[in-house]
Amino acid sequence: MTRILHLSDTHLMAAGGLHGGFVDTTAALGHVLESLQRIGSLDAVVVSGDVSEDGTVASYETARALVGEFARARGAVPVFAMGNHDTPAEFTQVLGPVRSVQDVDGFRLVVLDSSVPGRGYGSLGAEQLDWMRSVLAAPAPKGSAVVVHHSPVPAPTVLHDGLKLQDPADLLAALDGTDVRVVLSGHYHHPAAQTYPSGLTALVAPAVANRSDPFAAPGRERILRGHGALLVEVDEAGGAVRSRVLSIPSPGDGEELFELDEETVARIVAESGPGA
Repeated sequence: MTRILHLSDTHLMAAGGLHGGFVDTTAALGHVLESLQRIGSLDAVVVSGDVSEDGTVASYETARALVGEFARARGAVPVFAMGNHDTPAEFTQVLGPVRSVQDVDGFRLVVLDSSVPGRGYGSLGAEQLDWMRSVLAAPAPKGSAVVVHHSPVPAPTVLHDGLKLQDPADLLAALDGTDVRVVLSGHYHHPAAQTYPSGLTALVAPAVANRSDPFAAPGRERILRGHGALLVEVDEAGGAVRSRVLSIPSPGDGEELFELDEETVARIVAESGPGA
């Protein structure tokens, strides 16, 4: 059994920064990890993108220190992916390449970069998918997972639909016939899961920073206080994937932090979406 703690959207900032003007995301990440002290042994701790909010070296150093220490104490490998808020130069300087292959005792984690410079939507492109195919050409002893910030799963809100992965069908086609059992993503700030006829499972982790309300008024984006994670287990024998949503209790859970009206959502999508 391969056990993975799946975190996403930590949105860390340099000292004193508050995400959205409300959330101390460094404290939020520390609280999440402290709440999971009894999680047991792990094989990997994955942060599937938007590691940083401000793109500072300091924010990536915080991620490396906090997640790295937690992972090492449980015999796990820390794995980081790029998100649309991340900056490649600073990410690479502190955390390593924006795409990589990690071997975890025979289980393979293939990390992709779906970010588009200066935009909020995601795209992988033919060259990166060809690279992934070459990596996956030979199966790993215990199977594989793909880590990518933008998910092939449909988005839960209008804003995230406007900033979604643009080539999900290409990603799924490239994974067909490979040993990949699960795709680990973030971006939506809300957990989601989908299974495909091939047997592939796609999982979206809740965010560490806050959570999106999928029942906001039509066209609006409502952000609530809340933190979470996923515990993902992959059975090496049959390839079965199990996941548990880990809701992390904290003061003020569920309170509204802010709400974006229809005009603001439309403007963000126009400025940061694929039509920009």
